[in-house]
Amino acid sequence: MSIAFLNDSYIPITEAKISPLDRGFLFGDGIYEVIPSYQGKLLGFKAHIDRMLDGLSGIGLKLNWSHSDWQDMCEKLAVQNGNGNLGIYLQVSRGADIKRYHAFPEAVSPTVFGFTFDIPSPPVADKNRAKSYTVSTSEDLRWQRCHIKSTALLGNVLHFQEGYDQGNDETLLYNKRNELTEASACNAFIVKDGVVITPPLGNQLLPGITRNMLVDILRKDGSINVEERVVTMEEVRGADEVWITSSTKEIGAVVSVDDAPVGDGKIGDVWLAAQALFSSHKYDY
Repeated sequence: MSIAFLNDSYIPITEAKISPLDRGFLFGDGIYEVIPSYQGKLLGFKAHIDRMLDGLSGIGLKLNWSHSDWQDMCEKLAVQNGNGNLGIYLQVSRGADIKRYHAFPEAVSPTVFGFTFDIPSPPVADKNRAKSYTVSTSEDLRWQRCHIKSTALLGNVLHFQEGYDQGNDETLLYNKRNELTEASACNAFIVKDGVVITPPLGNQLLPGITRNMLVDILRKDGSINVEERVVTMEEVRGADEVWITSSTKEIGAVVSVDDAPVGDGKIGDVWLAAQALFSSHKYDY
């Protein structure tokens, strides 16, 4: 049985209970992270916790936890759940008041929750073994603070479901100017003439840990040029390669956008080189 963490206790996940007046339940008033753990080795831990702390600060939620507190909890969850290939889900909500009221309550304790779930083995730089992805596209109808990793994910869920209903793995999103923002649960990249390009950070997209690591790895290596700039949907449809990135997918090669092949419809050579570099350096962070 899976073991979860809830407010200082490690308990079977079936016994984890929160108040129906918890603001995470009523308002989506909380922040979350997902950290991959491969055989007990946390991937991008500091960057994930830094982003969580930024998110908590961004919504004015105070929690007196240090990086070492989070690391201790993550390591204990991994051990108690078998130390396999795990996603460690962390969530902090503002806590439970005695009434439903929009303003932030005073003198309530945040709810801290964590659990694990199985994830695949880490991807490898091998075209024959890599999973490829198909995506739909849609105008981005979410809120305008997408840089905050809020638990209020209904907008993302609806966009993901839109692509899922069409038989695809993801949905690429674009703004009213027809510019790529991200995907419903991933960041997005294109490749054109050997150059890797991704939209710049801002309130339209989440500062993805895998995204940021990949950009840094490519720049430090120098063998593949990378640009952070506005990307139009015309560029997406004319790209040689399209990628989606996340903590559990790493670099996902997209072979079809709106049922049209990307490039030759196969996983590309730049993906192969980038995934090899990412696999070699991902534990540097």
